[in-house]
Amino acid sequence: MKKRHLWPAVYGSLLTLFTIYVLLDAFVIPRSYVVVGSAASGTGSSPAQSVSQTAEESSSTAGADSGGAESSSVTATPVVTSDSYDDGSVSIKITQYREYDTDIYVADITLTDPKQLSTAFAYGTFGKNVTDTTSAIASDNGAILAINGDYYGTRNGYVIRDGVLYRDTMYESGQQDLVINEDGSFKLVTEGSVTAGELLEEGAWQVLSFGPGLVENGNVIVDESAEVDRAKTSNPRTAIGIIDGLHYVMVVTDGRTDESAGLSLYQLAEFMQSLGVDTAYNLDGGGSSTMVFNGEVVNNPTTNGNKISERKVSDIVYIA
Repeated sequence: MKKRHLWPAVYGSLLTLFTIYVLLDAFVIPRSYVVVGSAASGTGSSPAQSVSQTAEESSSTAGADSGGAESSSVTATPVVTSDSYDDGSVSIKITQYREYDTDIYVADITLTDPKQLSTAFAYGTFGKNVTDTTSAIASDNGAILAINGDYYGTRNGYVIRDGVLYRDTMYESGQQDLVINEDGSFKLVTEGSVTAGELLEEGAWQVLSFGPGLVENGNVIVDESAEVDRAKTSNPRTAIGIIDGLHYVMVVTDGRTDESAGLSLYQLAEFMQSLGVDTAYNLDGGGSSTMVFNGEVVNNPTTNGNKISERKVSDIVYIA
């Protein structure tokens, strides 16, 4: 009689342990697939092969072409203030807005080289659950300005970084991605309507997979009910947009606190449109939303509103 009752208990215990392992594997246990190295130093190893290029090719590309110290030519001694940077090659101006009962931070950016708009992985590693704070990744890569990226490590979706295809797996039907081309131009695409390999062949330099797109051809393309899966209506947000040529904006908002309510996607899209963007795209938000300028965190990142602190993320978008 005791043995009959023992097996259900054993099965239940094994099922619980398996469930715990699956959750740990999905959200905690780090797995390194490709070590790229720091974009600032161009270092790194090549223990694995990316989808379209070897990690060795990736490492050399990161050092020479990603917008790091080797690719950007500073033409003057930088003029730096608490809210601006200008070295004759890169111009950045930070402005704080107060709209929708929310603090909004806007970095207005003008570049001379499209590769100065770059991306970086936490610890220079493409993998799963490999994370660090936005400020730490920015420091590792010599970033003047950085925002959190698409947090590729917790979801599927195309991943192209600095001209290297790391992942060609679709996130879901209808997923909208941002393509940043080699010439610095922006384009919104739908996964499935084009493959990651085709995007690479067409000149994609970065592909960010979070979304949705907010503005296209100057028009808001989300409706008032649009929202990211599992997200609250009002949130801290991160977005990037292009005005024209090599003129960009990076936007981060506070939220989830008494001082700052946060924005809906539609409010974010309206705000981006008011800045004069041609194309704008929503990146990972919530506790991930962080802007770093000259080594300092500009906004007030929070996951639950009780504590102001950075969440560790998979990747950043930055200016070098």
